[in-house]
Amino acid sequence: MSTENPSETAQPPNPALDVPKARAAFGRYRVMAFVTGGMLLLLSVEMVLKYVLQVNGPDNAVLGDWIAIVHGWIYVIYAVTVFDLWSRMRWSFGRILALIAGGVVPVLSFVMEVRARGWFEDRVAAVAAEGR
Repeated sequence: MSTENPSETAQPPNPALDVPKARAAFGRYRVMAFVTGGMLLLLSVEMVLKYVLQVNGPDNAVLGDWIAIVHGWIYVIYAVTVFDLWSRMRWSFGRILALIAGGVVPVLSFVMEVRARGWFEDRVAAVAAEGR
């Protein structure tokens, strides 16, 4: 028989959420989700035109070589904003994987933004309910 105190083995409560900082982090994430999603769609169009339709041949860019480079750097900023939001909200590891995937799967960033908004609003509402 264990002599451990049940309160010691229980999960600790969610740490306090700094709502204003979380709102700011979510705002930054939303902007980057739309920018990253737009650039990924542009990159997808470039890849289809270049490799599938071979508009200028497979070796020449159609819209420009800059699209892949710009998307890559925007994705880095997107990943940083995802990590910032995730760490402030104390979400599960699966959620960060889903949000990170939003920057590499076309259209997924727009879907994940809607989901993240729901997760965010649920967490803020739970914090508000605890404060009453």
